[in-house]
Amino acid sequence: MNQEPDNGLVEAFLPTMQDVMRRQAALHELHQTWRLIEASAKMNCPVEARLLLPAVLATRTGLVQLERDLVANMVSEKVRQVVQDAATRAQYALDLLVRNLFERTADVGFLAADLDLCRFLARLAAGEAPEREPVRRRLVAYRDKYTVYDDIVLLAPDGAVLLRADPGDGLARSSDPLVAATLAAPGYVETFRASDLRPGAPRALLYSQAMRDPDSGAILGVLCLSFRFEHELAAIFQAYGGADRRANLLLLDADDCVVGSLDPLWIAPGVRVPVNLDGDAAPRLFAGREYLVATSVSQGYQGYPGPPGWKTQVMAPLDLAFRGAHPDAAAQLAPRMLQGLLSHAHTFSPALHALMASVLGATRAIKRIVWNGKVAAGGAGDRLGPVLDQIAEAGERSDAAFSQSIQGLYQTVLASSLQAAGATAQLLVDMLDRSLYERANDCRWWALAGQLRQALAAGDSPGRAEAIGALLRHINGLYTVYSRLFVYDRTGRIVAATGAQDVVGSRIEGDTLGAVCGLRSEMDHYAEPFAPTPLYDGRPTFVYHAAIRHPERDTAVVGGIGIVFDSAVELRDMLDAGVAGRAGMQAFLVSPDGRVLCGTDPAWPAGAQLPLERALLDAAARQGAARGIVEHGGRYCVAACARADGYREFRADAGREQPVLSVLLQSFGPVRTEAELAALAGPERIRTEHEHGLDYALFQVDGVLMALDAGAVMEALPVARVKRTPPTSGARIGMLDVDADDGRRGVVWVFDLARLVSGRPHAPRADGQVILVRHSATTVGLLVDDVHSVQRFDPAASAAFALAGDAAALSTKLLEANGGELLIQELDVQRILARICGAGVVAA
Repeated sequence: MNQEPDNGLVEAFLPTMQDVMRRQAALHELHQTWRLIEASAKMNCPVEARLLLPAVLATRTGLVQLERDLVANMVSEKVRQVVQDAATRAQYALDLLVRNLFERTADVGFLAADLDLCRFLARLAAGEAPEREPVRRRLVAYRDKYTVYDDIVLLAPDGAVLLRADPGDGLARSSDPLVAATLAAPGYVETFRASDLRPGAPRALLYSQAMRDPDSGAILGVLCLSFRFEHELAAIFQAYGGADRRANLLLLDADDCVVGSLDPLWIAPGVRVPVNLDGDAAPRLFAGREYLVATSVSQGYQGYPGPPGWKTQVMAPLDLAFRGAHPDAAAQLAPRMLQGLLSHAHTFSPALHALMASVLGATRAIKRIVWNGKVAAGGAGDRLGPVLDQIAEAGERSDAAFSQSIQGLYQTVLASSLQAAGATAQLLVDMLDRSLYERANDCRWWALAGQLRQALAAGDSPGRAEAIGALLRHINGLYTVYSRLFVYDRTGRIVAATGAQDVVGSRIEGDTLGAVCGLRSEMDHYAEPFAPTPLYDGRPTFVYHAAIRHPERDTAVVGGIGIVFDSAVELRDMLDAGVAGRAGMQAFLVSPDGRVLCGTDPAWPAGAQLPLERALLDAAARQGAARGIVEHGGRYCVAACARADGYREFRADAGREQPVLSVLLQSFGPVRTEAELAALAGPERIRTEHEHGLDYALFQVDGVLMALDAGAVMEALPVARVKRTPPTSGARIGMLDVDADDGRRGVVWVFDLARLVSGRPHAPRADGQVILVRHSATTVGLLVDDVHSVQRFDPAASAAFALAGDAAALSTKLLEANGGELLIQELDVQRILARICGAGVVAA
């Protein structure tokens, strides 16, 4: 490999990776085999092996370095997988929490401006004694629609508790300084600590905002929302804490102290832990135990950063982090797909690609040693033959051992990709469900607004549209995820809307109006199917409705409110947050039949049919999640799907919400053709054995197996030794220093044999081999793809073919092998030299 292995990384982590240690031991045993071969050659045939031994020594030394590189990369990849998985889970947990809390900042702003609540406080401030129970029921109704809150409190400026949704709390006056802070603040105030507003709770997450007189604007008091923080955090921890529980997921404050812990008996709230803001892989020591640590900070959402300094962190102890068994993803693949995938290793794992290239280089070097030895020995039968057979056998064992280890490394890479895709797919449906949960609740909240109920109940009157429009604009300013809010009367006529006013006066669809008017209670809502709508400029989106009821008769529906989700922006934002700029990754939200709701690939816009294996979608719809390796769009892809299963009570009623699946596709490269796969598989083994006949040197040229009389072949050398010369119109590519017969150094010209054979321009392989051939006093080098073997063929196995009469043809005979199933072109050395000399190049 080009990069020195990180010995410090290996020393720190290898003792915790039993599977890698077993691989290392198996590879180490091969060293002794190569040493025995060297010793055997020195004792049994020292003269014949004198030219062979330096190459064997160089090969053994290279294999030792390759083993070190392989072990270092296996360790590095396993560490990378654990750290990446930990970082992903930490980031996703924080993203979900911040998005959730952003909605709370909008909720408190809306409810603090509720006309009925503000008028209630205004009457109290004026010394009146308005009836409290209807207002308390109103607070309860708001809380019941938003189950993320456990209490809603109305406070006087001096902290006196005026009314609250939770009837069991007898607090008369709060001394919490948040009251004064809220009265002085221009907007909402976020508070996280113990508070007398939530007695008995060690801490509370509160959102408060000042309430003002609807007429004069004077401050009347404070509205406070108590968020069910522990409940929400437990749900996020459960979803992203990891199924195996070999790591702990934590929420930290600005001082790196634990706010919440997936396993508080393991790491307790309140303790300070080491963090890893740089994302490095160095172990951190905590409480006498070493951990891999991944820390995530908030990226913010819609300008809201989250509570100051909050971070999420995953801590995986070294003694547990690498014990998990990953599914054998490659074993489930067809061999052709596995081979094709592996050919793209450079795109998804440069380290794996470099290792594969190193193993291939070592295999080529071993083949070249055996090939050269058999060419020089004139075939089998002398004392060198058994040594060459031992080298060939050791080479095959080394290739198999390294290939197995690389396969294990490949499994780790694939498992990491599948795991990351699955986690991202789950995040997308979690974000979608949490967002749509808010949409379903928003429309029901706003349908309770006294301004809307009174305005629609009063019928068409001067200023009604302007008053409703002003309220809708205020709400839309707080809740920026909507492209439009609109209110319609009992006949379905839209009386006010945000955004373009061309929809005012139009009517909603009759079936939608019927569904809204038929809602049984203020706890119900109606969700239109995701489809194009004129309310969203003809684009598809989610539209949620709630009935607006008469202020005095809850059974009488006087109209409805519709909210148009800005799907093109918000869904794309979710998808972009999931893929986070990762190259080659595409994300989609689709219906169970594969119809796109939104995607990151412009080739498949909303409404298009995503051409994905139906079995994957069906498995996700049935089981909740599915993942695998697929061919998609002419490329090999890791695919993961997840089903939107709901959030809290959202999707609890079957059939109300449209089912949605997320799809993640990570591209690894184009699908290989059958010809490319055949070339990757390498040449067929020769099963023919002849006791008598002529020895032939076999090699590959442009994917085709060819042969030369072994008597004309001197040796094979790596193409790296060729000194390139300026390109010519012919096949000459450079020159090569070689040993002359008199012991001095000589130079021979090197030619691209593929171009000599075909006569067409050809791009020579950078890892090819150069075969030195001699006829009379002329020696030239011929560049080939790779050497194959030296085989003996009976004269009966050689037959002339039609091109023999063509004086320009370089091949005049075919060798039959493997019972006639394999035909090998036999090249004529004299014709090759004649072609070269005819081009005006005299080889010395």
